[in-house]
Amino acid sequence: MTAPILTLENLHVHFPVYGGILRHKVAEVRAVDGVSLEVLPGETIGLVGESGSGKTTVGRAVVNLLRATTPDVHLSGSILYRSAAGRIVDLNGLSRGEMNPYRSEIQMVFQDPFSSLNPRMTVEQIVGGPLKLHTDLDRRARRVRVAELLEKVGLQRGYAARYPHEFSGGQRQRIGLARSLATNPRLVVADEPVSALDVSVQAQVVNLMEDLQGEFGLTYLFIAHDIGVVYHVSDRIAVMYLGSIVELGSAEQVYRNPRHPYTRALLSAVPKADPKRTRAARTVLAGDIPSPLAKPSGCGFRTRCPIARPECAIAPPPFVTVEEGHVAACPYTEGTRSAAAGS
Repeated sequence: MTAPILTLENLHVHFPVYGGILRHKVAEVRAVDGVSLEVLPGETIGLVGESGSGKTTVGRAVVNLLRATTPDVHLSGSILYRSAAGRIVDLNGLSRGEMNPYRSEIQMVFQDPFSSLNPRMTVEQIVGGPLKLHTDLDRRARRVRVAELLEKVGLQRGYAARYPHEFSGGQRQRIGLARSLATNPRLVVADEPVSALDVSVQAQVVNLMEDLQGEFGLTYLFIAHDIGVVYHVSDRIAVMYLGSIVELGSAEQVYRNPRHPYTRALLSAVPKADPKRTRAARTVLAGDIPSPLAKPSGCGFRTRCPIARPECAIAPPPFVTVEEGHVAACPYTEGTRSAAAGS
């Protein structure tokens, strides 16, 4: 069996909330609350959920960006990465200097192409930045490499001298992709890479990412809120709600045979060209996602769940096995058996 390139083990990410004149800690936001996940080399695993589910925080934890923006963030658990040299390292807790050797192997594509590119830098400077930091290439060699990368993502070589404001959203995201590929990474965390784009442009960018994956042997952690997009690009799908994974399986298993009530609600919201499909067939959840400042006891989804029972408030639900490779964190969905039973 192929060893995973990335393994998350009971990952927790909590952000402190300060108040009062003396700015003392009054609460904490439990953005990620015990996520465990394996990512295999060469696969695309989709991480899907509503805004506030914690999926972006998981991605930023993997690339070790959280402490740079929030120094007092509390992280626990393990983020085990298998490097190109075969060494397994826990990225969680590494300092900036300790993380540098792995930056070239783990890259990120950010959500907003309009704010993730420095408007004062040319495309050549943006795409060539990682080359300057992580390689020994001279200026001429970096320029050649930048031109090659632009062609790989469907842009002209001459665009290297231009600035970000001269491009459309789709072109800017292609520049972001070129930057992420500059150092020949093994793992790319794509944080909602198409959510800010028009639907027609989304398809172009998604197809480009799939082509690049095949050419460069990339592994993707693809983060999005649109389960329809995630289904088309992913080998496996992990559904997140309020900081926890509630369902995990192959793309076909999760999309065609969803078992967690939250996954069913997400899928019912996907537009379908079916004139016979009525509004009554949709699953409409009550209320909004609770605040991670005050998560419900037991099952975090119980306050909106259409099949919730009194016992759901007692303890977090265990994962149950739906079929091989497909689990859901709900013991009350039909046709499931306990994962702990191992049968």
